[in-house]
Amino acid sequence: MPISWRSSATAFEQILGRHGVAEGACTMEAAWAAFEEFVQVPVEGIERSADEVDAFIVAWGVWDWTGNRPALSLGRLLTVNEYGDRQDPYWQPLYWKVEFQACFAEDPAWADLYISGGGDTGFDDAAIGKPRADALAATRRFIDQDPLLSALWRSAPVEIEVTLERAG
Repeated sequence: MPISWRSSATAFEQILGRHGVAEGACTMEAAWAAFEEFVQVPVEGIERSADEVDAFIVAWGVWDWTGNRPALSLGRLLTVNEYGDRQDPYWQPLYWKVEFQACFAEDPAWADLYISGGGDTGFDDAAIGKPRADALAATRRFIDQDPLLSALWRSAPVEIEVTLERAG
């Protein structure tokens, strides 16, 4: 059943809860299973003609907004069409991002993450269904094959958060 883009963070939190993800009780395996389910749910109120209408991304790094702690982010970008005058020749849709962010405790193993600053997989806008499942599987293989990412993946987050924020 489709969800409204405005309630997408709440829907994601509910899916995370069904997978047993909660503050102090989170594994990245459970968060990933919830993310796989969430990004397969159709969303209402998004622009169907824009690039990256509905895309997902995995990002990692050490950022000031994570208290300079290592973090992994599972995000879904939505191109929202509900704002402004669509007759305006300069009208453009807005981008919103639903994001699950997991922060990790300090560990000497993350030293390379501090040096590199992090990275991301890039946005993947494969269609919901089998194309998206295949893209998610490829992303997961990438994570498993990267030594730093796979080490973070096996660690327990010390803090998690779901947000819906305007992107870009």
